[in-house]
Amino acid sequence: MVIDKDALQKRLNRIEGQVRGIGRMIQEDRYCIDILQQIQAIKAALARVEDAVLKDHAATCVTSAIASGNEKEQRRKFEELVDLVAKTKR
Repeated sequence: MVIDKDALQKRLNRIEGQVRGIGRMIQEDRYCIDILQQIQAIKAALARVEDAVLKDHAATCVTSAIASGNEKEQRRKFEELVDLVAKTKR
């Protein structure tokens, strides 16, 4: 795996802390816009994690399928990506 697992884990730990923070904000009846801004920050951070994992998948799994010359495996990896993109549109 090409991905920096330690950096990704640190990022996920920060996101986890942000989510707990939103729970506290709600319990404390904080201003809705402040809560929504924190939710947006979490969504952006998760999108960066998603991008990193997707890039890693392309750099390792997809590249390996292409290099293998195995048409069935290449098609499977392509279909996985198409299915993933289709799910994000829902």
